[in-house]
Amino acid sequence: MKAAILGRKVGMTTLYSEEGKQVPVTMIQAGPCAVVNLRTMEKDGYSAVQVGFDEVAEKKVTKPVIGQYKKNGLKPHKVMREFRQLEGDYKIGDEITVSNFTPGDLVKVSGTSRGKGFAGVVKRHHFSGVGMTTHGQSDRQRHPGSIGQSSYPSRVLKGLRMGGQMGNKRTSVRNIEVVEIYPEQNLLLVKGSVPGGKNGLLEIVKG
Repeated sequence: MKAAILGRKVGMTTLYSEEGKQVPVTMIQAGPCAVVNLRTMEKDGYSAVQVGFDEVAEKKVTKPVIGQYKKNGLKPHKVMREFRQLEGDYKIGDEITVSNFTPGDLVKVSGTSRGKGFAGVVKRHHFSGVGMTTHGQSDRQRHPGSIGQSSYPSRVLKGLRMGGQMGNKRTSVRNIEVVEIYPEQNLLLVKGSVPGGKNGLLEIVKG
């Protein structure tokens, strides 16, 4: 069954398995999320579920968005995301919680990676950085080398790996195992690390 929920990254900790092995996990404050709208094939040409997360005051939301929530009799939320092909008979106002997941599920976690500013090719693309260290050359060990062509096409090709902005991009990690859930605290614990920093918004999709 395909399920989805929104959450925020709390941090990382360690659990121990029944065999006594150390398991690094990420704690995610997931939900509760409200179903705020439905897309249908008849009206919109596709089917999807719009999910809201993190209730906020009306003064922090634009009037068109407030109107959409009031039309459905819901409080405004800070974040709204749309998920397609969710299984289940959802209705506007339904609540999605971590109870939709069980330990052992494999999920895809998407978020915005941590921005690291301008980075060179060694850090950004894992170039070897050896360079030419002979004949008196001593200042280009971490440079990319030649970026052009010889005679044809005699230009820098589009998409060439070079230095630039690193991180701060939407990133997804697939097949992460759900280790434990705590419905009372709305906590979802997944194995390993996930994109983003503390309090970063995450989308968790099962199936």
